[in-house]
Amino acid sequence: MSSIPIKPQNLPEALIWYYIIFTYPIYFLGAHFVLAPLLATFLTGYLIFQWWNQTEETPIEERIIISSSAWVWVIAVLVIEVALIVGHLNFNLEIKRIITSSILWYRTWGLMALFPLIGHLNIRAKLIYRAICILCLQCLIIIIIGCIAKLVGIPNIVYTSPLKLLGGIPKQFEVEVFNIFSKDRLKLFALWPTFLALLCNIYFFFALQDHDKKWRLIGLFSATFMIVATQSRTATLCLPFVFISVWMLTNIFRPWVQFLLGFVSLISGLFSLKLIDFMTNFKEQFDNFRAGSSKVRNIIYRMSLRRWWNEAPIWGLSIRDSGGEVVTNLPLGSHHTWIGALFSYGLVGCGALAFAFIWSFIDLLIKAQTSETAKVGLSVILILFICSLADNIEFFSYLYWPGLIILGIAFNENQ
Repeated sequence: MSSIPIKPQNLPEALIWYYIIFTYPIYFLGAHFVLAPLLATFLTGYLIFQWWNQTEETPIEERIIISSSAWVWVIAVLVIEVALIVGHLNFNLEIKRIITSSILWYRTWGLMALFPLIGHLNIRAKLIYRAICILCLQCLIIIIIGCIAKLVGIPNIVYTSPLKLLGGIPKQFEVEVFNIFSKDRLKLFALWPTFLALLCNIYFFFALQDHDKKWRLIGLFSATFMIVATQSRTATLCLPFVFISVWMLTNIFRPWVQFLLGFVSLISGLFSLKLIDFMTNFKEQFDNFRAGSSKVRNIIYRMSLRRWWNEAPIWGLSIRDSGGEVVTNLPLGSHHTWIGALFSYGLVGCGALAFAFIWSFIDLLIKAQTSETAKVGLSVILILFICSLADNIEFFSYLYWPGLIILGIAFNENQ
């Protein structure tokens, strides 16, 4: 099959298309953490302008109707900001610190609300799928160049983008030209291997939807290879789990699938003791694969939950301080979105986030019975949830924003 050309047809599509295509030039400028929020801000303003100026004469296909699921995310993220401010006030932090934290909130949590809104513009999902497949091909080329550079001993070029002056996490402005690994784990433009693993899980399900066989195979192979090369335990298990789960959830009403599930349940009951032993052994091997990391994570979790419960169970502590040398000076509330939400925003913020996830899952599950786009959206929400159990997913929403736009497109269906 010959390649099917796909080109942007309007301003939002053009901005999204060229941003994805030029992911690596943007990375070499150290500009992702700046340009992604700018893209979200501009396209949200464009959305509001279009929404405000539409009339009864506006063609139905061009009308903007914000879905209830998108509003749920907007409200949830705003609740997190309220909890952030209350937490700062409870601990008598100065106004300057509240402003700084709110800016960081906008560039992390804020994007998780804005990009699903942007998905309500006239943006074709297939354009994003193709752009991601092209990015996957670029990743393969960069991997080859990086491996050759390592073999022949080309010195790595490391620098910090001057955009760091705009604020943010310093690591997000660091650029390495030839080094694509972090302790032999693939990281590429995502800075950390676990971040890249999450992205590639999303890329896999995007590539699966591309109608061009060549690009689909390139995307699937590249995404799978990169997931394995990151050596991320959670992401490696995430891919088959989400693939099987989405298939089962969207075929559950078929009689033969129900019969198969009943048979599996019967067999599971008969061999329950052996299955329990297998799962126990599997968990031990899973933890022992990178035992040091598992030990540090568990300590962070226990310390974070203890401080949250003892000091600020309702509104949270608002800021994350270092856990000390026992956890190699990593911040408390890190490496787990839900524990981090409890630690920083208390039951209020964590509850709002949980409600948004549950609402989105139910909405997409219903739509996925008849919609391919909703199936992809369901995959994205499951990936984000699974990876949230091992990382703070809000801190790299500036990288997986194409997945958030697909969520918005899926939310907007059948309105």
